[in-house]
Amino acid sequence: MQEARTTSYWRFAIPAALVIVALGSLSGYLSNSGYSNGWFEGLRKPSFMPPGWVFGVVWTTLYTLMGLAFAFVWLAWPSRLRRNALRLFHAQLLVNLAWSPIFFGGHMIDIGLVTIVILFGLVALSAWHFARIEPLAGWLLVPYLAWLCLATALNFEIGRLNPGADAMNLGLFGG
Repeated sequence: MQEARTTSYWRFAIPAALVIVALGSLSGYLSNSGYSNGWFEGLRKPSFMPPGWVFGVVWTTLYTLMGLAFAFVWLAWPSRLRRNALRLFHAQLLVNLAWSPIFFGGHMIDIGLVTIVILFGLVALSAWHFARIEPLAGWLLVPYLAWLCLATALNFEIGRLNPGADAMNLGLFGG
């Protein structure tokens, strides 16, 4: 990257990352996510559930990486591919921000699982499109995909371990 481009990248990337971190934090705060949520605290958790503090560290890191990836694509030469990549990114971000209110706020385990599966698909498509524009931008989303694999397994296991705890049961766990 040329020096002028590098400077303009960081001038955009840092605010983009801060905005995405703030949006993720706001979604979690407004939906009372985590162990401070009485409903969640009372649920049985899978044996592979990380400690509560890990979620804040991981999500802050992932949101920061998303902002850095977004900046690469936003600053790329305008094209149909770029426009589609940005649309996918915005779609995945909206679905991401909806998950905490669905799961923690609405106590909807089944709908949370469906949401996170959709989210995984949107992130995978975003990463693929981003990589076609700037390979590093695609790679920056890979840790997010890995974490979503764990988050999906956690969501699934919480549903399986807590039949009857879902406020809007779709019957995914027989409850």
